[in-house]
Amino acid sequence: MLFVIHCVDKAGDGQLRLANREAHLAFLKENAAIVRLGGPFLSDDASRMVGSMLVIEAESLAAARDWAAGDPYAHAGVFEHVDIRPWKAVVGTTQVT
Repeated sequence: MLFVIHCVDKAGDGQLRLANREAHLAFLKENAAIVRLGGPFLSDDASRMVGSMLVIEAESLAAARDWAAGDPYAHAGVFEHVDIRPWKAVVGTTQVT
């Protein structure tokens, strides 16, 4: 089953995100088998990252939550809010295995 993970960063200058970005990207690479799509949300002027959106494949909502909790951004406290919801791909190129 697919899940969308929508994360909103805490207000600030983005330094906490940048300090943990390499670890976050390594985490995504290590989990490439379940990550279908992802990337940062940008500020209105596109000058900085202000959140994240990921589509992952997991067995359950609990498994998706556990996976998201392992993200280095989550460990570092980058996010103000994280919302995880089941999602059904209808159009686009996201493939379910």
